[in-house]
Amino acid sequence: MKITFVLPTLNLTGGIRVVSIFAELLRKRGHEVLVISVPHSQATLRQQVKSLLRGRGWISPPQSQPSFFDNSSVEQKITEKWRPIEDKDVPDADVIVATWWETAEWVAKLSPSKGAKAYFIQHYEAFDYLPKGRVEATWTLPMHKITISEWLVDLAANKYGDYKVSLAPPSVDTKQFYAPLRHKQSIPTIGMFYSQTAWKGTDIALKAFSLAASKIPNLRLVAFGTDAPSPDLPLPANTEYVIKPDQDKLKDFYSKCDAWLFASRSEGFGLPIIEAMACRTPVIGTPVGAAPEMLSGGAGILVKPEDPEAMANAIERICQLPNSEWLAMSEVAYAKVVNYTWENATDLFEAGLQAAVEQSKERDVQVVSFSPYAEKVEAEWQL
Repeated sequence: MKITFVLPTLNLTGGIRVVSIFAELLRKRGHEVLVISVPHSQATLRQQVKSLLRGRGWISPPQSQPSFFDNSSVEQKITEKWRPIEDKDVPDADVIVATWWETAEWVAKLSPSKGAKAYFIQHYEAFDYLPKGRVEATWTLPMHKITISEWLVDLAANKYGDYKVSLAPPSVDTKQFYAPLRHKQSIPTIGMFYSQTAWKGTDIALKAFSLAASKIPNLRLVAFGTDAPSPDLPLPANTEYVIKPDQDKLKDFYSKCDAWLFASRSEGFGLPIIEAMACRTPVIGTPVGAAPEMLSGGAGILVKPEDPEAMANAIERICQLPNSEWLAMSEVAYAKVVNYTWENATDLFEAGLQAAVEQSKERDVQVVSFSPYAEKVEAEWQL
C-alpha cells in the first residue's frame, strides 16, 4: 500500500515515537510510506505586539527540536511553514492517516484520491487548554479509527457510537528497554516520571512517596522528566533527577527501582508502564490508559485514582515483600510485555489500515477489536 502519515510538529513525545516505529516497520514490510509534518508556528504580529507591550521583548523564532524521526529511513516532508495540510502537499495514496485532532481536521478535507482516511488516536485530548468542541468533533468524522487501548475503544463506542474501531496497542523495544534478572535494591528505591502537566499526576506520586517515606526512612526516589523541578512541585531532598536523559539511558532509571509510579489522571496508553515492566520493574498505577490490562495478574498494583494514601500503601507493600515474592512479581511483569512484540503490534495496525481502505468502499464493514495483552479487565482496586 501507499501510506501517508500526517503529523503535527515532530518532537520526542511518546506519541511521535509510536508513529515513527509503525512507519518504519510498515516500510520494511514493503509499503510505500510518507510522513508529512509541519514546522513550529511563528508568532503572529499581534502576539509580537502584545509581547512588546508587556515588556517581554520580541519573540524569537522557534528552534527545531530533535524528534524520533531523526535519522529515520522513512521518507519525510515538512511544509515551508505551519499551516493546514492541503491537497497540494499530499500525493495520491491508498490510505492517509491523521495522528492528532488537528491533523484529523486537515485530513477530513482532503480529496478522496489522497487515500482512504484513517485516524490514529493515542489519547482523548479534550483538555482545558485545547478547543474541546473541535477535539470531540474529530471523533465523529467519517474516518476509520485505530487506537491503542481498550478504554479508548470503549470511549469511541459508548460516547460516539463507533463500534468499528481497530485496536493496535504499542509494544516496547526490548533492545532499548531491558534488564537482567535481578533482586530487590539494597536501599528501597521508587521511580517516577516528573512533569508539570497536571494530568500526569506528578503531585499524586510525590505525595504518595512522601507518605511512604515517613514509614520507610531510607526510601529513595529516582526520576527523569522534561521539566526543571518547579517550586510548586518540589522533589524530595536527595532525589536522583535528570532532565531529558538520552534515550539509551532510560532503562537505567527503570532498572534501579523496586517499583515505578504511574499516577496519571488521564492517559491514552502510558508507555512508561511497559517500559518499566520490560526492565523487570513492577508498576504501581492508577486505572487510566492501559494500566487495568497491564497490571492485572500480578504484574503490578492498581490503586484508586486521586488517592496518594493508596499509592503510598502500595509502595510500602512492595518494599516489604520478601525478595522471593518481589522476584516473582518482577518476572510476571517482564513476561507480560516481552510476549507481545512490535511486529505483533504492526500486524494489528496494518489490519486497521486495510479496514480503512475497505470501509472507504463499503461503510458497513465490521472490525472486531481485542486486546493482545489480556482479556478485558474490569477495574478492581487491589488496594
